[in-house]
Amino acid sequence: MGGLKNKTAKYFIALVLEGESLKAVEALKTELFERYGLKGALRSPAHITLHRPFEWRLDREDLLIKSLEDFTFGEALQLNVHNFASFEPRVIYAHVEPDQRLDQLHTVLAQYCRQTLRLYNETDDRRGFHPHITIAFRDLKKPLFYQLEKEFQSRTLELDLRFLEFSLLKLEKQWEVLKKFNKS
Repeated sequence: MGGLKNKTAKYFIALVLEGESLKAVEALKTELFERYGLKGALRSPAHITLHRPFEWRLDREDLLIKSLEDFTFGEALQLNVHNFASFEPRVIYAHVEPDQRLDQLHTVLAQYCRQTLRLYNETDDRRGFHPHITIAFRDLKKPLFYQLEKEFQSRTLELDLRFLEFSLLKLEKQWEVLKKFNKS
């Protein structure tokens, strides 16, 4: 275990889509890869971020998992996705309709992570919480962004999502679900 001391990995916490909803969003990301070579969004499964990426020591990964097992997710979460929107000039996303329970979950989780795990990056983020499902980002350049923004304004997407759990993702070669945590 001594070899892991002080080595870190990147993690984040999210609601990961499943079933037909996951397939629909992944198909959009794959389409953009095939048409334009955009692969940034393909590095993680379709998700709504609850706590943005952070570094954590590998030799303490079990503590991270145990602490998240102790967090109470609460009741099942029903969310609706309606069409697309963007964060200019680099992100196209599926728009998650505003939901007070989702906002509350984010706030309570950020507070729990700050107090229990000493993770401050989420509460220091002045951009605020804007739940969304990324379709294209990081490798999307400005000229193509404006083209895709216009295209996606005329496209439609309707998803009804139900979440019974949240997930801890870890960056290996790409982001992968390390552990799922049930709602209660």
